[in-house]
Amino acid sequence: MSLSTQTGFDFHKVDSILEANSYEKSKLIAILQQVQEEFRYLPLDVLTYIGTKIEGLSPATVYGVATFYAQFSLEPKGKFEIKVCDGTACHVRGSMPVLNAIKARLNLKDGCFTTDDGLFSVETVSCLGACGLAPVVVINGKVYPQMTSDAIKIVIDTIINEEKEA
Repeated sequence: MSLSTQTGFDFHKVDSILEANSYEKSKLIAILQQVQEEFRYLPLDVLTYIGTKIEGLSPATVYGVATFYAQFSLEPKGKFEIKVCDGTACHVRGSMPVLNAIKARLNLKDGCFTTDDGLFSVETVSCLGACGLAPVVVINGKVYPQMTSDAIKIVIDTIINEEKEA
């Protein structure tokens, strides 16, 4: 039985990423970024695998790097990553009702950040640097300014409908 069938991950893709980066430990962050792009998060089995494949690294070191940087996630992310700003300006202008509307529309319970179908992930961030547009929501890099609870439901419904048609 191959490693990929034991854990459910395609380690051939990981091997391709490692090979493209010449198995260099100095390229670990780039490798982790590429793996996260492929899987939408960094599976623990994959971190261990990388730690055994790059000379001079251990799985613990790879895990340490993955948990040190906020850009990396050890939890699965949805196809659409929703970031709700909760910086001071956004908070004062109503970001929490927008966040609550998102959670309600996506049926996310407390402690859950990704929908069961893997379509959406939701997180709050400290600041998106767009205070004049508050409250701000970013979905896969697209900025939605001056968001309201009603408006975000329309945005989410539009995405869901486009996904159904695709």
